[in-house]
Amino acid sequence: MLNKEKLFLKHRSPSGKIGYPLLKRRARYPYIFIILFLLTSGYYLLSQKDRSTENNVPAQTVAVVLDIHDGDTLSLKIDHRVYKARLIGIDAPEMGQRPWGERAKKALDKMLGNGKTVFIETDLEKFDKYERLLVYLFTEEGVFINERMLLEGYAVLFTLPPNVKYVDRLVRAERKAKEEHRGIWGKRGLRERPIEYKEKQRRQSTDF
Repeated sequence: MLNKEKLFLKHRSPSGKIGYPLLKRRARYPYIFIILFLLTSGYYLLSQKDRSTENNVPAQTVAVVLDIHDGDTLSLKIDHRVYKARLIGIDAPEMGQRPWGERAKKALDKMLGNGKTVFIETDLEKFDKYERLLVYLFTEEGVFINERMLLEGYAVLFTLPPNVKYVDRLVRAERKAKEEHRGIWGKRGLRERPIEYKEKQRRQSTDF
């Protein structure tokens, strides 16, 4: 325990003034901790509020396409908020899987295009581990985009429970694409599924 005599020991500064520097220095510490606590608490509350707002995305709503990132990922604007969204039930080739990654992206861009108004549906699980909004996407003309990407051979089936609302339609779409050798199922199609490609890339990165 700190000796009280040392705590209250007077000290003469070069200016000649007598003070209690040790006492004053220790007295400042509680205020620093209080300020840090208030700042971290405020940040936590704000982040929780933002996350709560995100989770309030309706099960069915209108959105505007802002950008196409690849064959199954895009940015959407919903009620003045921007979301990165992932199409449920499909897995398009990665951009590194040339030429199919770029072809899948162009196909999705042709179906949608920036600024296009679309209708989205969510399923039981609204967000993935990357905090992307998981959606079924429909054009104003009624085209089911997730299904169309499979049907034209620009993606493979990739279903993850509990989001299986349209799984039967998606299974039929992929089967038809395979039977008709469309896109990635053709003679010069995709050599490996996107999930296999991503796993291989992860293994190679950890080897270095």
